[in-house]
Amino acid sequence: MNLERLKEAYPNFTDPKLLQALLDNGKEMTCEPGMVLIEPGHYIKGVPLVIEGSVKIMRTDDEGRELFLYYLAPGETCALSLTCCSASKLSEIKAVVEENSILFFIPVQAHEQFSNDFKQWKDFVSTTYQLRFQELLTTLDAVAFKRMDERLMRYIVTKMKQHKANELHTTHQEIANELGTSREVVSRLLKQLEKKKWIELGRNIIYIRDDFEELISR
Repeated sequence: MNLERLKEAYPNFTDPKLLQALLDNGKEMTCEPGMVLIEPGHYIKGVPLVIEGSVKIMRTDDEGRELFLYYLAPGETCALSLTCCSASKLSEIKAVVEENSILFFIPVQAHEQFSNDFKQWKDFVSTTYQLRFQELLTTLDAVAFKRMDERLMRYIVTKMKQHKANELHTTHQEIANELGTSREVVSRLLKQLEKKKWIELGRNIIYIRDDFEELISR
């Protein structure tokens, strides 16, 4: 990892001492799609800073069912990881690499020291908590108050924005896992969207109209 690359991904870090401390303590990792970074029941050994790509954060239950919570994009980190690090708690989330990514891991001890030494790091942590709290509320509202078709459309929009593409390379089962429902339900709802000509279904791929977000908001 070099200074310019780190500053490009995290432009709010302008303190030269913080930037140098990050470079001195962090470890760069190149990750492929599907790689599991964090699992429930394990201790989190570092704070992941996303330089390139994206990471999917999910909640799992005792039966292995998963619920999608939010994505990490370049310039972001995981609030739940920060919480577990600070409290030395076992992880309660699963983090999976969504696409080819470059991450920069900050060890737990360094994170704790940075929180004491650098205001910009402390502000970054605080902002991360606020952002993720709002996203978790949105997810909770969707589960509690939204119909499954509304949740599916919101999921599609989120994926489009995350990947900056109108093609989603995924299976109906993967979508069902992330939404906490059955494959049959997802397939039926996707077929309804296809009949409206809002999407087109292929083999393990969904083609989405450019104005999809506008259509679902009407």
